Amino acid sequence: MGNRLTQIATRTGDAGETGLGDGSRVYKDHLRICAMGDVDELNSYIGLLLTEQFPVAVEVELKAIFHQIQHDLFDLGGELCIPNFTLLKEEQVLRLDEYLDKYNSQLPKLAEFILPGGTRIAAQAHVCRTICRRAERSIVALGNFDAINDAPRQYTNRLSDLLFVLARFLNLSSGGSDVMWNHTKAAK
Repeated sequence: MGNRLTQIATRTGDAGETGLGDGSRVYKDHLRICAMGDVDELNSYIGLLLTEQFPVAVEVELKAIFHQIQHDLFDLGGELCIPNFTLLKEEQVLRLDEYLDKYNSQLPKLAEFILPGGTRIAAQAHVCRTICRRAERSIVALGNFDAINDAPRQYTNRLSDLLFVLARFLNLSSGGSDVMWNHTKAAK
């Protein structure tokens, strides 16, 4: 990777532009910067999730997964920051698939939609899921404008699914359950 930050306030962005990792400059509302910002926001919210009280039986295991995801998201941000650069690997996407299989197999089957909620930590995981979906949309929009690798799109797609599954798993591990959508059909 490029240079590490040694000075935070450079004042080079005062005119609404920012530098990419390859030295080029783009406006701060460029699709690449929007995607990077959404990934950064997701990483921050996962950091917030990590401050929550985890169920003791799964705390070490799940915290390790969320810390790994944070590192992966930094790789993703780095890849987005440098056009035509590869940093996120297929193995990182496959790891999410393994987690999905492992935790989803421990959950009751869904017959209805669920509402974000239950325990505080599960609700926080749902917030992360929705931010991840936004990051995915930003990455797709960027890919429609500029060539990007498949891994960023695949990673965010799998991660949003995993965050949904882990929210449910956190509810279950906390002794709670999913909050079911109570939809009453309108009479015709």
